[in-house]
Amino acid sequence: MYAIIETGGKQYKVEAGDVIYIEKLDAEEASEYTFDKVIAVGIDDGITVGAPYVDGASVSAKIVKNGKAKKVIVMTYKPKKNSKRKMGHRQPYTKVEISAINA
Repeated sequence: MYAIIETGGKQYKVEAGDVIYIEKLDAEEASEYTFDKVIAVGIDDGITVGAPYVDGASVSAKIVKNGKAKKVIVMTYKPKKNSKRKMGHRQPYTKVEISAINA
């Protein structure tokens, strides 16, 4: 059984036991979290697609950790103007382990 969930403006295909990295959630580590925006649920005999979400479906997950990704270096440069700038960015994320799909 699998489900397609929406979180952080993105869609993820998840199964029980998967570990995914998603946009940062406002939740503590080692706590339970429920995703209510389930777009589709696939089982052995077919798929159920919501309009826009499947009624009564949810995905339970355990938050493993909150952290920041590796630094991305961004350079801006304007030729012939003696103008350049170096910036860094670290995107925050939440590591989540999917425990159950409730359809």
